[in-house]
Amino acid sequence: MTRDGKRYLIVAEGHSGDPHHGKTMRGVVRYAPDPTVAILDSTRAGETYEGIPIVARVADSLCFGPTTAIVGVAPTGGALEPAWRTILLTAISNGLDVEAGMHTFLADDEELAAAARRHRVELRDLRRPPENVGVPTGANLRHGATVVHTVGSDCAIGKKTMALELDLEARRRGLRSVFVPTGQTGIAIAGWGIAVDSVVADFVAGAAERLVVEGASRGDLLWVEGQGALIHPYYSGVTLGLYHGAMPHLLVLCHKAGDTHIEELPEHPIPPLPELVELYERVALPARPARMAAVALNTTNFAADADARRAIEAAEADTGLVADDPVRFGAGRLVDEVIERLPARR
Repeated sequence: MTRDGKRYLIVAEGHSGDPHHGKTMRGVVRYAPDPTVAILDSTRAGETYEGIPIVARVADSLCFGPTTAIVGVAPTGGALEPAWRTILLTAISNGLDVEAGMHTFLADDEELAAAARRHRVELRDLRRPPENVGVPTGANLRHGATVVHTVGSDCAIGKKTMALELDLEARRRGLRSVFVPTGQTGIAIAGWGIAVDSVVADFVAGAAERLVVEGASRGDLLWVEGQGALIHPYYSGVTLGLYHGAMPHLLVLCHKAGDTHIEELPEHPIPPLPELVELYERVALPARPARMAAVALNTTNFAADADARRAIEAAEADTGLVADDPVRFGAGRLVDEVIERLPARR
């Protein structure tokens, strides 16, 4: 049985200082309703992250009272790194449930599963897709909610974070707003969702439809977490399937200001923002031609606020759209623009 009031030990061995592969750690720390009490990374033991102690071993975390160890790293390919096996087995032997968003499922690992049974703890595979997902049924056009989808210029630039910040701002205004999780970190934060990159390719759109229908049962304004990018040479298939299945009314373009190519792939340049706006609008399905509402910039490449604001001004000048960094400067202007563009109810 899942425990109420989880207290996380985040396993981020070797990656707690990495904003790309450590994005799950950062998302859980910032947005999960359950607290993180310790982070495990022997390469940074004795330091802190957002005031949370970083420890070298599971044993060093027990004084903080964790109940659940969660893998806080999102490696390329989603495989369980061999070095983590000992850490997870130690967590299990100390009575901690374990959560992970790997493509390698913990519950299918004989050694980990046997240890979990022996110590009577749960293994939770956040990326395991539900059964009976098929192609869309058309319910994505009939549910009645307004869907806003964050799309991007690359992976790991903040599409989830932007959706979460926009949802939080909308809920502060009293709107029946819902964050719709489509990846493992979003699921850990929200407690529901489908990791669409683990769904059979034919059924990604069907999974996205299921998500927005579920979201519409929870609220009226849905912020669908984006995945990948249409220009990404690895993950564009997931991006398009999610886009077409979610059938958004509006889009928010996410970009890490200052980046000129896909991370770690310099042979794949990022086009100018106006071309990305045009591309995303052009590939919408004719049944619901989504339009770009705003640009959400990640300005972490700029240390000074003045430089970040200049990047925002440049994005506005280039696209003719309202732009801002909702983490650095607040989500108010972007939510204002989305509300202004909300389609009339049918």
